[in-house]
Amino acid sequence: MTKIKRIRLIRTRHDASWSIVKVETDQDGLYGIGSANDYFNPGAVAAVIEELLAPTLIGRDAGAIEDIWQSMYQSGYWRNGSALMTAIGSIDMALWDIKGKEAGMPVYRLLGGPCRPAVPCYAHASGRDISELTESIIRYREEGYSVVRCQLGSYGGGGFIPADQAKRPTNAWPTKVIFDEEAYLEAIPNMFEQLRGHFGPDAKFTHDVHEHLSPQGAVMLSKRLEPYRLFFLEDVLPPEQIAWFRSIRQQSTTPQAMGELFTSPHEWIPLIQERLIDYIRVRVSKGGGISACRKLAAFAEAHGVRTAWQEGGDNDPVNQAAAMHLDMAVWNFGIQEDNAFRAEELDAFPGHAVLKGGHLYANERPGLGVDIDEEKAAKLVNPELQTRMYHKPYPIDRKADGTIVRP
Repeated sequence: MTKIKRIRLIRTRHDASWSIVKVETDQDGLYGIGSANDYFNPGAVAAVIEELLAPTLIGRDAGAIEDIWQSMYQSGYWRNGSALMTAIGSIDMALWDIKGKEAGMPVYRLLGGPCRPAVPCYAHASGRDISELTESIIRYREEGYSVVRCQLGSYGGGGFIPADQAKRPTNAWPTKVIFDEEAYLEAIPNMFEQLRGHFGPDAKFTHDVHEHLSPQGAVMLSKRLEPYRLFFLEDVLPPEQIAWFRSIRQQSTTPQAMGELFTSPHEWIPLIQERLIDYIRVRVSKGGGISACRKLAAFAEAHGVRTAWQEGGDNDPVNQAAAMHLDMAVWNFGIQEDNAFRAEELDAFPGHAVLKGGHLYANERPGLGVDIDEEKAAKLVNPELQTRMYHKPYPIDRKADGTIVRP
């Protein structure tokens, strides 16, 4: 029996925003790694791992993955919070990494073997205007991506107007731009009308609303985008308003992808069970790791919903590897969000997934296939930026009257 000997965290990237958990065992050289990454709350996740979970796991059978997951899930009594689920997910990934190394095979083979030879990804195209966006899309299509996300600038782009052009209170709080929903509802359909005119009917496009709309605006946008046949519309509503997906489904055929902010099964169960979405977008680490997300994928399969695990610019190569192994093994895979890593970052993670021609390729190394070079990982960190990371809240957008736009 392989026993857990020690659990520790490794902080890396230029701003130390990546947290990698390392589960060491009593077998010489046998360990597993997992992603404990939380860009805005790294200290909270670290505290859960180091103060709550790790002390209860030392000496446990590293192969008892399901029992360990269940014990971690109720270890703090209150469940499904972001910090706890990320901590659980990181240790779960590491245990699957260990299991694969013991079995001498990649995790996706332990999960039933490959359903596809590689994992198709979608790219992130953006531009300050249609001309820049079109150029960005062309580059990604030439690289081999079959699906491209299209954004006018940042999240909410197309809906931002200069503050001095908006009708604001005389005592308005200082800000450079404000978000105007009506402007957004005009700009995005117009954007896709122009893109369809340029690229024709065969190009596959997505768009990320990032929860900037009111429920009524979400219904309206979904209806207005129907003629442009999106691959999917992402996060059109915040988690607090998921009941409105019923109205969207009744009035629109635009495919919906949802779940980037989900940490609890009580959020995604009704959406999948009632077939109100088409793609589930949970981040693997935030959903509780490989053990929890393979169950989520199976539940989604039974209801005709496909996976599109969330990645994004703040994520790390370890979470990407965990998502890729699930992508390889689940039948109802839909698409995978890609990541953009620097060469020196990838160099610190030998065995990382290879992104080429719009596809992720797994290797045949046992476990997750990716490792961490701790010396190189430490050299990535800029101490000054690491200090700032503990004081960096999520950026705030506001409407003309000062109301916060809540993603």
